[in-house]
Amino acid sequence: MPGRVYLDHASTTPLRTSARAALEEFLHTECLGDPSRFHSEAARARHLLEEARERIAHCLGARPREVILTSGATESIASTCFGASIRGPHSVLSSAEHAAVRQWAERGPTTTVGIDRYGVADPAELLSAATSETGIIHLQWINHEVGAVQPVEALAALCAERGLIVHVDGAQAGGHIAIDFAQLGATALSLSGHKLGGPQGTGLLLIKRGKRLDPLLLGGDQERARRGGMENLMGALGLAAAIEEASTGLNEEIERQRALTDQIRAWAEETPGVALLGSQREAAAHLVCIGFEEIEPQPLVIGLDAAGIAVHSGSSCSSEALEPSPVLAAMGVDAHRSMRISVGWSSTQADIDRMLLELPAQLDRLRALRR
Repeated sequence: MPGRVYLDHASTTPLRTSARAALEEFLHTECLGDPSRFHSEAARARHLLEEARERIAHCLGARPREVILTSGATESIASTCFGASIRGPHSVLSSAEHAAVRQWAERGPTTTVGIDRYGVADPAELLSAATSETGIIHLQWINHEVGAVQPVEALAALCAERGLIVHVDGAQAGGHIAIDFAQLGATALSLSGHKLGGPQGTGLLLIKRGKRLDPLLLGGDQERARRGGMENLMGALGLAAAIEEASTGLNEEIERQRALTDQIRAWAEETPGVALLGSQREAAAHLVCIGFEEIEPQPLVIGLDAAGIAVHSGSSCSSEALEPSPVLAAMGVDAHRSMRISVGWSSTQADIDRMLLELPAQLDRLRALRR
């Protein structure tokens, strides 16, 4: 019996080999102390922690002091939103943003700027929405629904001229696009650990040198008083290993993943009643969003799951409600009938072959039921 095929890497991706090895090594390490203390055990832990931070910074084009270790992109986003709200209550964001950004921003006055039919925001429109009360402008790097790559560098350059804080949600960018924080020019960048093959419960917040945002988590001076609570040393070591692995041969891996997803795109373009959603030339390599005429995605996803294939439908991070996608609605397309297929570092040609065999069969079955 064939094994499972996992094509939901945009939600979470399997732990990378190097990260697993780092975690296993840590579990066999002799007692380590709290990195914030002053005894020998603490000093050893602190050395390992800062070494992991330096490795992460090197891969991401950042200074070690710009790297804040968090529990994930959701916390990084929340921390940025909170800190920026102290500077100014008003937020500007695109209608393509993830709920982690959108729901925090909506706690105060917010201006939401539309996107085009490909899911891309205009940096000039985002900038023009800023007021004297604006504390932050948000723009995700890669859209989580359709894979649109946003003009984040252009936005950062425009906002730098006015001294505005720019936060880039990079949750989908890690492992799928080259990251150089210095070149990016943004004030803050949020990254997820588990989406790039690191341990769950890990993430990063990069804050540009010289910028200070009040911390969300209080109760200690960890992370140079930017995040209270004892650091997750084991997670940091696993995350550093995963980022190093993801950064090695990244361009070749991007092309490998695009070659896989291009086969899905070609099938969709040739199949009646199926449409590709979002820009395909400007989209990230690892993600494809497909719309279906008169076919609800939920039974399709359930059928594929029963056949041993995991994909995603509906709005991201709303699996229980299976709500329509606000991103697709903002693009002006059917927000109720879409499916996201996403590959990652562990995906193979055999996975795609199986998907292209099973997906048409499931569609035929559902269409037959409608007759």
